[in-house]
Amino acid sequence: MRETRPRLEHLLARKLRRAEGISLLREQNPLVLRPTRLTPCRRVNGGARAAGTGARARPGAGHGAPAGGAASRPAARARPLPASRAAPPLAARADGGGSAARCPAPVARGDGSGSPAPPAVPAAPRGSRSGAGSMWHRLRSALRSLRGSPAAAPHGGGGRPPAAMERAVVRCVPSEPKLSLRFVLPDGSARHMQRDQEEPLGRALARIANNAAKGQGKAGKKSKKAKAEGGAEGEAAVPAVRLFSRDGAAVAEEVPNATAWQDGAVLHIGDARYRVERNPPALTELRLPRSLLAGFPVCPKVSTEFAAPQHCLFRWFHEQRPAGGGEAAGEAWVETAAAERVFTPSNALVGLRLKLRCTPGDGEQRYGPALEVESSGPVEAGPGACTFDARHLYTKKVCGHGSVRAVSYNILADTYAQTEFSRTVLYPYCAPYALEIDYRQNLLKKELAGYSADLICLQEVDKSVFVDSLAPALDAFGLEGLFKIKEKQHEGLATFYRRDKFSLLSQHDIAFSEALLSEPLHKELCEQLAKNPLVQEKVLQRSSVLQVSVLQSTTDPSRKLCVANTHLYWHPKGGNIRLIQIAVAMSHIQHVACDLYPRIPVIFCGDFNSTPSSGAYSFISSGGIAEDHEDWVSNGEEERCSMSLSHPFKLLSACGEPAYTNYVGGFHGCLDYIFIDRNALEVEQVIPLPSHEEITTHQALPSVSHPSDHIALICDLKWK
Repeated sequence: MRETRPRLEHLLARKLRRAEGISLLREQNPLVLRPTRLTPCRRVNGGARAAGTGARARPGAGHGAPAGGAASRPAARARPLPASRAAPPLAARADGGGSAARCPAPVARGDGSGSPAPPAVPAAPRGSRSGAGSMWHRLRSALRSLRGSPAAAPHGGGGRPPAAMERAVVRCVPSEPKLSLRFVLPDGSARHMQRDQEEPLGRALARIANNAAKGQGKAGKKSKKAKAEGGAEGEAAVPAVRLFSRDGAAVAEEVPNATAWQDGAVLHIGDARYRVERNPPALTELRLPRSLLAGFPVCPKVSTEFAAPQHCLFRWFHEQRPAGGGEAAGEAWVETAAAERVFTPSNALVGLRLKLRCTPGDGEQRYGPALEVESSGPVEAGPGACTFDARHLYTKKVCGHGSVRAVSYNILADTYAQTEFSRTVLYPYCAPYALEIDYRQNLLKKELAGYSADLICLQEVDKSVFVDSLAPALDAFGLEGLFKIKEKQHEGLATFYRRDKFSLLSQHDIAFSEALLSEPLHKELCEQLAKNPLVQEKVLQRSSVLQVSVLQSTTDPSRKLCVANTHLYWHPKGGNIRLIQIAVAMSHIQHVACDLYPRIPVIFCGDFNSTPSSGAYSFISSGGIAEDHEDWVSNGEEERCSMSLSHPFKLLSACGEPAYTNYVGGFHGCLDYIFIDRNALEVEQVIPLPSHEEITTHQALPSVSHPSDHIALICDLKWK
């Protein structure tokens, strides 16, 4: 018997640990090992939503229901949803047909600190002896009998199943010296601790025990009446604080905090149990655009930590229109059928505000607390037909992996559109509201998304527009964005590429003036330029930049592309300046595409501010420029700086030489191009430009139906 006793004790201990693991797995993923009860759903507005989700959610009101209507506020503001314990949102057949009806999105339990909370399930009733409860009771009783000790197992004792665990949220980032720990003590007080990552676990546990004792002491103080009656005050005992790993083993106190606090570990504070959530998914920003137009995509800005927008869950709501057809919207919110990141409101929603509820998630099916944000204003009527609608008929689908759809577009920077000179001199024919950035961004996002492009090169991109609008919007359509700001300016260049087609190998951006002075590559050109100080000074004063990105095909690693993007000097008499800038650009591209990545094809996009008869266009397309070209004296003989230039590429304008790509009141002409390496690439199709009638419907560009004074160039390319 003495020989078999240790063996039996060992087997019972293993079974107990396995039972504890099953219980913990149930709590972490209630959809596994436990039947799921779905909330009854009903169809709403062509989609479906859960019954009873029309009221404002309140703490303790069960599942997180949509908040009720609120007074209009200056700007959309995200807020955390109230506390609730539930699993991630499910999709269930509610109508017996093929459409999916979405049940109420449960919101993770809140702890008063705003930290992420994954789903949890209610505990079994205390004292239950059926199922897991009886299994725990029998295993613990047998093990205690063998060991001769009444001590409870780590997760609880007394023959009762473990209580549903609270949350201990740990944020631990390698680049930061401290980790944070947030939890709520049994007395209801929230704790937020900052501890050194290299500190031994024992010191952190001692601090937790001290905090818990203080909390118990405050809760145990008698009322003034009890004190007056002479009752004695007892001192609060310091609770035992331990940390157990996911498999139930106690974590040694000398283990560093960064190693000890792992996801799924269990923290014991007296009789209370806390499941450790390390770096749970969280939303750091959720914002809706200020301007909403019917028929135009609404692309929220979603910033996350330990999560990714593609794994987040989205639910869209609109205000309920009041009965009787009145203009004032009601208090309740109605869920739409949309469950994607991008939502396009219909004309039926004109006059109603929108609300978005987002639940952050990661690729491991973990979900954090949801946030919701309401639009600051209602959906407004769209402008009707736009100049790009007919072009979208050619670009409904993304090209196959053997082809590349490229777009080049000067989108008109807000810093230039919102000036008195622009409103009164450059674009007096354009309605003032159509020059506002919020309005134009609606048109731009719909236009760019509808081109289904693989590469988009944009010029005159405001930094704020890139960060807050274009990058989030195009990210939702599968495009990754890169930005290069001009020197001492608020606008610059942006290059977007489709993530499932290309990966970024390297970036080689330069500012022309800086590169000319500092890079040995341009030494000879710099010496030639020094012979004319007047021209040299003008060149060095310009803020123009060149964006160069090397991309690699995700399906064929042997296929690489050198994608260049630029915006040259604008002045009509600046032909000589543009020749110097393009000479620097071609030398730099040659270094990247010939020296760093030998023989990779080049796609060179941009607003070159040069017509087909200019020296810059001739230099790019022919490979050289003569000393006697008229552009060397574009601003008079005193600024002549004649020199012979050449480059080794065979470049072709993929979209040819359109009659115009820029159409304003006082000028129209072809200034924008997509140059391609004719030795490696060929043109499959060029998307037709809008007709002259469409361009001049509102006299010129920009207009209520076109967001820029330029026209986008679009072409489909393929490797030879």
